[in-house]
Amino acid sequence: MTTRLNPYLSFDGDARQAMEFYEEVFGGTLTLNTYASFGGSPGPDADKIMHGMLETPDGFTLMASDVPPGMDHTPGNTFSISLSGDDAEELRRWWTKLSAGGTVAVPLEKQMWGDVFGMCTDRFGVSWMVDIGGTES
Repeated sequence: MTTRLNPYLSFDGDARQAMEFYEEVFGGTLTLNTYASFGGSPGPDADKIMHGMLETPDGFTLMASDVPPGMDHTPGNTFSISLSGDDAEELRRWWTKLSAGGTVAVPLEKQMWGDVFGMCTDRFGVSWMVDIGGTES
């Protein structure tokens, strides 16, 4: 997979409805994963979307999730930029530069779904997600 840069939207419990709407608008293939499907505990957040992705016939990719439990949803600041792919060296280099002088919310490390993932806010206040797919540890 080549490295991709695309928007990642955050919602306050209605990510499923929003992504289904965008699927109606743009067409394509929609994949939705809940917190429960990734091993989250049962409860009020189990059916919320941990990760959703719409890939359209026109080549658009739109990702989204419901705000994770314990994090605030702040209207007006409901997006991140996602860098994802399998070129670990390239993605780690970008992560190091983007997180320098910023704030790391989730360290770039192996996650429960198998990818290496991290979240940071750069020194200009832009939120970034970096996901390295594959079997890297």
